[in-house]
Amino acid sequence: METKPPFTPAEITVILQPEEKRFAMPRPKSALMLLRKLNIRPGTALVIRDQSLLTPDREILPNDIITVRIVTSSG
Repeated sequence: METKPPFTPAEITVILQPEEKRFAMPRPKSALMLLRKLNIRPGTALVIRDQSLLTPDREILPNDIITVRIVTSSG
């Protein structure tokens, strides 16, 4: 009997700006879900893939490299 390898969910790479933090995480389904997982309010950050802005409903694809740029002032 063959053993199947354990299921590993698809991942994405996130670059959080302006801190320039880079990390991998399980792929969320949409840009809005990504912001929620990062505890960032929609409207306070831009979600960017390949130099294109993503609207909250846009799908995040496996192995995407996504930049999340905080756009609100910090004080």
